[in-house]
Amino acid sequence: MAQQVVFDVGGERCAGYLRRSDRQPGPCVVLCTGFGGTQDTPALLATAEDFTAGGFHTLTFDYRSFGESGGHPRQLVSIEGQLADIAAAVACARGLDGVDPARIALWGTSLGGGHVVSAAARDHEIAAVIAQVPFNGFPRRVEGRSTLSTLRLLAVMAEDWGRERLHLPPRYIPAVGAEGALAVMTGAGAQRAVAGMVSPTWRNEVAPRALIEMMRYRPVDFAPRVGCPLLVSLGADDAETTPDRARALAQAAPGGEVLEYPVSHFDFYTEDVRRRVVADQLAFLQRVLP
Repeated sequence: MAQQVVFDVGGERCAGYLRRSDRQPGPCVVLCTGFGGTQDTPALLATAEDFTAGGFHTLTFDYRSFGESGGHPRQLVSIEGQLADIAAAVACARGLDGVDPARIALWGTSLGGGHVVSAAARDHEIAAVIAQVPFNGFPRRVEGRSTLSTLRLLAVMAEDWGRERLHLPPRYIPAVGAEGALAVMTGAGAQRAVAGMVSPTWRNEVAPRALIEMMRYRPVDFAPRVGCPLLVSLGADDAETTPDRARALAQAAPGGEVLEYPVSHFDFYTEDVRRRVVADQLAFLQRVLP
């Protein structure tokens, strides 16, 4: 049964849920969502429950401006803000009854997969990291996006950035849309993922100004400072977080290793692939956090 926990970040409220395993005290996995994600989407909930059944406490949480957490404007991704949220979630986990503070692991997917590498580089007490289809810079070519749709996206990013400077509300666009649509992620695979992201809090909209910050974000720059074991789970057919960029994270980290699957980015959220990947991730955690 999940127990709600609340922690403060910069004077704003972050909401999370702790699921306890039978191990007391035991290791804890802090799970970090992807771009625009919330902790109550089915794939993330199922992964947390699988880790708990495998003998690990789990802590899920919403970044500020998303889901059950506070923060305004809503639906705004901030790289430094989300890294601060992860650090606060880890500090919260370390203080919970029954959690071994020396055995905190980070798990992240997509943008969260890049975040956990950056977060572990800053916190050398992290015991293990799992980066699933991790963001490590945008691909050179985006699946499902023409030159014209790319120009439209760049224009709306600039518009939203300008609105921020004028203290106006964001100019929201969908996080996920059909091929050719004005959205952050497009294509059939992205739309299939949306169909499975039914939750009380997830909203298919984001402030596109975040993409400007993401253009400069390279978690591989931090990977050499990750001192704990790092598992990168990547998709051989991933067009969103391409396998070469994901593999570079493991190659740059002293304790990095890779598991590759013959699937695309959004396949990781389908139940059959998710179960196979999580079984391998559990085996990794049980090996490095016995």
